Amino acid sequence: MEQQALEFELTKEFRDRFQQALDDHDDVFIQNILHEVKAADITTLLYEFTIEESKYFMDLLPVEVQSEIIRDLEPDTRKRYLKLYKPNDISVLLNNLLSDDIADILHELPVKEREEVLLDLEPVLRGQVTELLRYEAYVAGGLMAKELIRARVNWTVVQCVEEIRKQAENVSKFYQVYVVDETDKLLGRLSLQDLIISDARKLVGDIYEKDIVSVETYMEDREVAEIMKKYELVSVPVVNVHGYLVGRITIDDIVDVITEQAEEDRQMMAGISENVEEDDSIWRNTRARLPWLLIGIFGGLMNAKFMGLFEAELARVTAIAFFTPLIQATGGNVGIQSSSLIVQSLANPNFVDEGLWKRLVKVFFVAILNGLFLSILVLGANILLFQEYSLSFVVSIALFSVVLFASFIGTITPLILNRFGFNPALAAGPFITTTNDLLGLTLYFFTVHLIL
Repeated sequence: MEQQALEFELTKEFRDRFQQALDDHDDVFIQNILHEVKAADITTLLYEFTIEESKYFMDLLPVEVQSEIIRDLEPDTRKRYLKLYKPNDISVLLNNLLSDDIADILHELPVKEREEVLLDLEPVLRGQVTELLRYEAYVAGGLMAKELIRARVNWTVVQCVEEIRKQAENVSKFYQVYVVDETDKLLGRLSLQDLIISDARKLVGDIYEKDIVSVETYMEDREVAEIMKKYELVSVPVVNVHGYLVGRITIDDIVDVITEQAEEDRQMMAGISENVEEDDSIWRNTRARLPWLLIGIFGGLMNAKFMGLFEAELARVTAIAFFTPLIQATGGNVGIQSSSLIVQSLANPNFVDEGLWKRLVKVFFVAILNGLFLSILVLGANILLFQEYSLSFVVSIALFSVVLFASFIGTITPLILNRFGFNPALAAGPFITTTNDLLGLTLYFFTVHLIL
């Protein structure tokens, strides 16, 4: 059965047959065909049909499967689906999820509906979720789940095992036991291996590990992700400002954070100012793309105005204009390469501490080598093609200068943005391209003016 679930593949034939079953309201076929399909695969199936059709066949599935599907949907899509459910129906679905997943979903609901759903949750779960809703979604307190396994430091191994059996009923996966004192202050952790092999009469206080990594509730999700990556953790305990154990964050939550951050940076580098999907509304897609396109237009107008200042040079040597695209394209490419590398390095929090000046000197020498190679190549090509020695030298000198300057701008801009709290990915897209177009053109015409 499990093997069949793993082999599910969404083909055109399957989609057409499933569409026919929906049109015919063939409930038996739908239930049989989806019986051995994993929830994650059914989630992908939802995107192939209208929301009303998807809601129809979801109602034919077990509640536990419906809960997993709702949990795995993209937030914007989930909002549209939940509009088809009454608050008490949403509560039934959420009662099958962990507290952190419930809190994330409730954050997306209007306040009135959120309160109605909360009232219908199971009492223990309602208390846990209510506490999580106090935190912003992007901090450790908003990421954590309340479900965990804890042991008192003065328990014996036998007591600890018995308590784990009781507590594990509400915890889907656990990797270690967190050791606390009588006031729930975090003291350390106890591996399941040490627990199993230890003498039954020993105290937890004699076998637990005191050196433990934890995060505070107010810590941002990026910091938590970096800590878990650095120490290769599958879960990390969360403590409040007084050091009391309040929850845990598991690796699946951090994978979601890393994925969202990568998507945000990718869209920022592409000049998209909002987190949008392809199936979002036309207006939202337009609004997300327009700001940087307007900046590009403004930069182009500035370029045209600037070229007008050198109208006399252009009239005397019209061939100058032929090399403008070359200068702009090279400057833009060099700037994006440099800024992309710096943005990637800034993902490491120790980047600045590991010798900033050493890195900048290295960038400078790389730019010199690239500039020399490109300038010599362009010089030779221009002499062969145009037989204009003076102009060829001017273009090569200008190109060398542009490479150096674009490399400097591409390196320093993300550092400055990061220093003032802006997303450095801004420097790896239209911003740096437009800037280098304008400044590269300035260098080019200034060089032409001085030499010719």
